[in-house]
Amino acid sequence: MTPRAQRQPHDSLVTRTAGVQTLTDLAGLLRALRRRHARERQASPLTYRELAGRTGWSQTAIAEYLTGRTLPPTDRFDALAALLGATAAELGALATARDRVEDQRHRPDSAGPAPVVPRQLPASPHHFVGRSRELAMLTDWSQRPSAGGPVVVAAAGTAGVGKTTLVVFWAHQVSGRFPDGQLFLNLRGFEPSGGALDPADALRQLLDALHVPPERIPAGVAARSALLRSLLADRRMLVVIDNARDSAQVRPLLPAAPGCLVVVTSRNQLAGLVATDGARPLRLDLPTRDEARDLLAGRLGADRTDAEPDAVDEIVTRCARLPLALAVVAARGGVNPHFSLRDLAAELHGAHDRLDALATDDAGSVVRTVFSWSYQGLTPSAAAMFRLLGLHPGPELSLVAAAALAGLAPAQARAVLAELTRANLAAEPVPGRFAVHDLLHAYAAEMAHEVDSPADRWAATDRMIEHYLHTARDADRLLLPHREPSIALEPLTDGGATCPLADRDEAMDWLTTEHHTLVALTRLAATGREPLAIRLAWVLCTYFQWRGHWHDQVTTQHLALQAAQRLGESSGQAHAHHHLGRAHAKLSQQDDALIHYAQALRLFARDGDHDGQAQTHLGLGAVFEHRGQHRTALRHARHALELFRLARNLPGQANAMNSAGWCHVQLGEHAPAITACRQALVIQQRIGDRDGEAATWDSLGYAEHHLGRFAEAVSCYRRAVELRRELGDRFYEAATLDRLGDTQLASGDPAAAAEAWRDAQSILRDLGHADADRINDKLAGTGPHG
Repeated sequence: MTPRAQRQPHDSLVTRTAGVQTLTDLAGLLRALRRRHARERQASPLTYRELAGRTGWSQTAIAEYLTGRTLPPTDRFDALAALLGATAAELGALATARDRVEDQRHRPDSAGPAPVVPRQLPASPHHFVGRSRELAMLTDWSQRPSAGGPVVVAAAGTAGVGKTTLVVFWAHQVSGRFPDGQLFLNLRGFEPSGGALDPADALRQLLDALHVPPERIPAGVAARSALLRSLLADRRMLVVIDNARDSAQVRPLLPAAPGCLVVVTSRNQLAGLVATDGARPLRLDLPTRDEARDLLAGRLGADRTDAEPDAVDEIVTRCARLPLALAVVAARGGVNPHFSLRDLAAELHGAHDRLDALATDDAGSVVRTVFSWSYQGLTPSAAAMFRLLGLHPGPELSLVAAAALAGLAPAQARAVLAELTRANLAAEPVPGRFAVHDLLHAYAAEMAHEVDSPADRWAATDRMIEHYLHTARDADRLLLPHREPSIALEPLTDGGATCPLADRDEAMDWLTTEHHTLVALTRLAATGREPLAIRLAWVLCTYFQWRGHWHDQVTTQHLALQAAQRLGESSGQAHAHHHLGRAHAKLSQQDDALIHYAQALRLFARDGDHDGQAQTHLGLGAVFEHRGQHRTALRHARHALELFRLARNLPGQANAMNSAGWCHVQLGEHAPAITACRQALVIQQRIGDRDGEAATWDSLGYAEHHLGRFAEAVSCYRRAVELRRELGDRFYEAATLDRLGDTQLASGDPAAAAEAWRDAQSILRDLGHADADRINDKLAGTGPHG
């Protein structure tokens, strides 16, 4: 590698610095530098410990700089960027970006970054032609609001007719009229695998886009629909709902007040939406022959199409004027400029009709024909990879996941995936991640069932599930290394692979990216690979709990419970009941929580599982503590401690001691509270359980406060904040800062209290948590300091 001073500057990074406005943006660039530095060294990214060793700074400081919690001083920022391989040009651009962030943070009217306005429309399609009548109708309807409600347009037409292309193109033309943003949601209504998006999940995605935190999203379609209507009541937004199955799938997603415009696309005519909800029907027929010729000319070049007008007419006829088929033909001609158009037309003759899912109209056979000759032109390895992509249940997958699915090395997988993208049989929406259009996915699945034996398909499915399971287990260990009990997995099969994860940040990023695929895989594994479903549900618990995805926790644990019941596996049933109890408790469904905890306790006791019984007693204690029954909660904490001792589970023992200490505080028994918490600390510090230690320091701070020993309480709280900040546990960092402020106010220092509350409020606002408003009331009561 050439020395850094002689390297050419990375224009992409320099360009990205111009858009930096917030501390989060700046930290993102530092993390990008860190990843690039690792790639250039062909090694893992430098860990926080390694960076601390090279700079002489603390690991906590490194973590705060790279996660966007603290703005590094100028000298440290420059040194860190240089250490991570920034060029001279990049150092200058980064310094300018850092100064811009600091200036904005010191403006008197700065109240933190404003919520990001959603701009979810896909890129505007290239080479769009025709459809002038439909475009005019859309524009006319959008300018004539309906009385008392939103304008809803139902754009219907056959598969591949260009519904999404038309709507997205038009939406970009009018997006400026909707200052509150644009939402885009693919309902996947016609996936042959039955993967249509459930209305509850669709609402969840829309609420996520509107920055509703997971813990504030209610259960059930009706409650989520009501929340969506409330959020959109005073907004002017453009909502594009793509690929709907039927009116029932769409209806819960509709706003109620005027100001929003909703455009729905579907292969179904959505007659119910038109009749009941006043939607304006927009029927998309096949384009005219002239429009079809223009589409080919726009993609292949007018010189080429003008030279062979008869071949153009034959292609238009053989493709039944279907835009999707025409686009694939044009793509084939574009990547093979030496092909004559007559050759392309000849390839459309006589292909066997195999795409039964689309055989209800003449266009379906044409799409299959086009797909088939694209598929038949692949090398054997690329064709095998294409078929296997039809087995993957998620919207997209990583290079490593594709490699595991096919049993190939990543370098081999990259080569065949590149062949698929060139053939327009796969897309690479972001570097290293691959996706197939739903029609292509259907064709790929069909070919897999036609060509590959059931044994080969199951072997590929097993490799795929193992990849996600083992990587999720590695991620879970990084997030919570002292989690008990540990889970044993079978070794990876030949050809299996995992994604390498360097630290907690990468673990959380991977889990967030693969969230929906992991849930879908748990559902897939539950029908034939039950042991894998049980383990998948188990390794996802920490992630779901830390991010507040309690509804997904309920879904996956119910699947695990059913799988364990089919297998007659008592331990699997017990763990599923335990995790269901915790999820229902967090959803304030305390009666359901008690039912599941009781089942878990019965099964764990029958199996002689002391650790499982102890964990369940802690869960029961939390339910009773929530109900104000602190003496009952204390009894459960003591039961848990006895059982953890029998199980020789040191982290569990310390956790139970801390829980008992917290119960003592609630009962006003502060001396035994401090004794229990100090005993927990001894264990946690000895075994390096920093997550448990942070919780215990918080409990100690609470006890010291109620004893009137404010200085000691402040010291405990600050230690808890330091640990939670180091771990990246931002929600509980805010909770401790909140209590720290209470102590500082009680000690007669309102200025310090206000500072702690402002820090807590800033975190909670970043997380979108409702407690930010509660802390605002505290700040209002601290006088001029607040």
